[in-house]
Amino acid sequence: MEEVVRYNYRLRPGATAVAALMAEWGRCRWLWNEAVHQQRSGGKPTFAKLCRLLTEARARNAWLRDGSQVVQQQVLRTYGLALMHSFTIKGRGRPRLKKRSRTLPTLDYTVRGFTLHGGRLRLAGGIIIPVVWSRDLPSKPSSVRVYQDCLGHWYASFVVRRERADAPEVTGSIGIDWGVATTAATTDPAYDLPYHGFRKRCAAELAKAQRKMARRRPPNGHAGSKGYLRAKRQAAKLHKRAARQNRHTTRIWAKSVVDNHQIIAVEDFKPAFLAKSTMARKAADAAIGAAKRELIERGTRAGRKVVLVPPAYTTMTCSGCFARATQRLGLGARTFVCTTCGHTAGRDENAARVILATVERDRAGVDGVRHAITSSGSGLHAA
Repeated sequence: MEEVVRYNYRLRPGATAVAALMAEWGRCRWLWNEAVHQQRSGGKPTFAKLCRLLTEARARNAWLRDGSQVVQQQVLRTYGLALMHSFTIKGRGRPRLKKRSRTLPTLDYTVRGFTLHGGRLRLAGGIIIPVVWSRDLPSKPSSVRVYQDCLGHWYASFVVRRERADAPEVTGSIGIDWGVATTAATTDPAYDLPYHGFRKRCAAELAKAQRKMARRRPPNGHAGSKGYLRAKRQAAKLHKRAARQNRHTTRIWAKSVVDNHQIIAVEDFKPAFLAKSTMARKAADAAIGAAKRELIERGTRAGRKVVLVPPAYTTMTCSGCFARATQRLGLGARTFVCTTCGHTAGRDENAARVILATVERDRAGVDGVRHAITSSGSGLHAA
């Protein structure tokens, strides 16, 4: 059985290629902002209407005509998808303007806009970029996304098909409760994901770089000095290093959980509200959202039964007798004590057992289990 995945590679563009990519991104950003203007002014821009406007604009504008029509159409297609999601997905806002100072370049090419020849990526418009081939592509790519990260490094993300490796059959089950003191508390302590605090470790270096940025910040409308740009790059490096450490640790943990459990009950926790609390910095360092996404993706690809359980009352319910406490358990209380049966357990461990029991007792309709994720769909995953 095949699956659709992304294979990412580092690019080594020269000065000429970088200038061409930035010019292409400038055209795409202008098209996106024009589509946002059309929507805000009541034009109701559909993808077909935007394509007609693009054809008219390219006919009368030589600057726009110098760019690739493939990547420009893909920008409009992405905008149309984002606009549709703003109406159909709860919490998604309308597409906003892409400001040059706050948006990193991202260019999408279909098979009509790129080729691979001699180990190099050839993009429409005569842009040739060497690729660092860390591994072979499993099949011919159907599209590629060329993007730049916060450090100025360029990457290519190819969409390819590969054979899905059959995961071995297992019989275990596990419940997972998200937290801050322990990023993921499970029913089996051997699979707990501790809080590593990667960003906390580099807090002193980051504060030093941020102070340099504050001292050397240029006035509005002026370009930053070399010292300011060095300090800005150093801060970005520290953020990137912590994010990579979190991603690496999360992948190892998610693989161990998926390889040894058939049923994975996951608390459907939304960490966004923690951004407005006193635990915002520690919650961001724990990277709960990234760990949750990685676990769900790996479980889906391995054919495991992944069930998202709403977090309501999981902390207040006893995992022994399933009696619900009448008062909420404060964040300072790390031990759960049931007043009905006297059961005592760690706060997060008790919640993880309640989450797993909710799934094992098959009470999805009664207790409001949101949904189960199986491997029947063909999703797009980063490999």
